[in-house]
Amino acid sequence: MNLQTLEKTAGEMVSPGRGILAADESFGTIGKRFDALGIESTEESRRAYREMLFTTEGIGEFLSGVILFDETIRQEASDGTPLPQVLLDQGVMPGIKVDGSTVDMPLAPGEKFTQGLDKLAGRLEEYREMGARFTKWRAVITIGDGIPTARCVDANAHALALYAAFCQEADLVPIVEPEVLIDGDHSIEQCYDATEWTLNRTFDYLYEHGVELSGMILKPNMVISGKETANQSGVEEVAHATVECLLRSVPAAVPGIAFLSGGQSALQATQHLNAMNRLYEGRLPWELSFSYARALQEQPMEIWGGESEKVEAAQKAFHHRLKMNGAARTGSYSDDMEEAA
Repeated sequence: MNLQTLEKTAGEMVSPGRGILAADESFGTIGKRFDALGIESTEESRRAYREMLFTTEGIGEFLSGVILFDETIRQEASDGTPLPQVLLDQGVMPGIKVDGSTVDMPLAPGEKFTQGLDKLAGRLEEYREMGARFTKWRAVITIGDGIPTARCVDANAHALALYAAFCQEADLVPIVEPEVLIDGDHSIEQCYDATEWTLNRTFDYLYEHGVELSGMILKPNMVISGKETANQSGVEEVAHATVECLLRSVPAAVPGIAFLSGGQSALQATQHLNAMNRLYEGRLPWELSFSYARALQEQPMEIWGGESEKVEAAQKAFHHRLKMNGAARTGSYSDDMEEAA
């Protein structure tokens, strides 16, 4: 393990004004999104869509990295350039999703466990040779009747720590993603408790496995009300609850926190990140950044619709969303910026 390399990469991943695009949707996830828009999900259509995003002019100003799916890291742009190189040419680092699918936790109804540790070391070596500089592993925690349970939280935290240790040994920065899902009718207080518990257990296991905290990035959920509850929390309430939870859970040695959007609208994700950076400016030990998927891609995908003549319009929408979140990184975003655009 080269700690200097890991720390340098992690620092670049959360550099000022920039964030990470999660373009690592599985076949099933991107297939559902394409189907909803009448786009046939094929290897070529997925390649064309991601090439559209990656070739948007100027994305390097707002993106430090892109998380790729296994299919994508092996593909080429229409001019024959490997897609990882397309990103590098924009000043953006390629990363790779390495977790497998989730399965039902045994003897734990309603809970999930993330697979993928089998043969991970060999896969990491291959991905590094293909240009990846960082990785991602997602665990999911569900709030419900009697859940989450300790065995689900511990099993997923342990897997995240093992994954992170394998990655650092391969000189790849691990993005550690323990996601407490927004699904359900739970209160913001319940989300706070589940998030604090999950993060504390995750860092316990990271410590036990010797993971260098200065060479990793945390990708958590925001502390937010369940999307099915009538009592939805306001922007500043979410910002305060999220940061206070993180202050009680995340060691200062971690260089940055790149939030997932987790079912929020594009506007909500930007507003929440902006409020955190505005309210806590100069008071936090780590960078607060973004690692969004749908919150960055939803509008561009709708505009594109699989039609090559709409690429330019879709790229403009994508660039705009990146610019808005780049502003949220410094707490300087405002609704007026949306209206002006």
